[in-house]
Amino acid sequence: MRKEVQDLWSLAEPHVCDAGFDLIEVVFGREQTGAVLRLFIDTPEGSGGSVTHEDCERVSRDVSAALDVADHIPHAYQLEVSSPGLDRPLRRERDFARFVGESARIRLNDGVQGRRNFSGTLRAAKDGRVEIACDGRSYELPIDDIARANLVPNWEREFQSNRSAS
Repeated sequence: MRKEVQDLWSLAEPHVCDAGFDLIEVVFGREQTGAVLRLFIDTPEGSGGSVTHEDCERVSRDVSAALDVADHIPHAYQLEVSSPGLDRPLRRERDFARFVGESARIRLNDGVQGRRNFSGTLRAAKDGRVEIACDGRSYELPIDDIARANLVPNWEREFQSNRSAS
């Protein structure tokens, strides 16, 4: 993680936690509209709740005030706070452990056994490594080498749960 993003994560996380949420991902960079800081928040594991628009607004106000006081970003930027969505980013060991059994895509910086891209089922997460079953075999990937990781949405399950809710 870039130092700049790590510093922003450290600044935002206590405010996100105080609001009763987990900080899932921090993304900061230049876009066509200018600098954008995105925070992805979620309910803690096992809480059964979901993130509402009002939750995002509240966290945005709290984090915005903290960012103004800390003055970490010396230029204009946009702050966006949202839920992680169906293709939820995975960053920490506990994120991977929470979703064992789910499908994921993982891209490594350096790679393992000549590969950098993996798409398969998460099997385990422990001791700084993620195990993923992909292409008929299992790979252990160092979490520190992960450039990007996301869940792959299970559309059939989503359609089923939407039908059940109707």
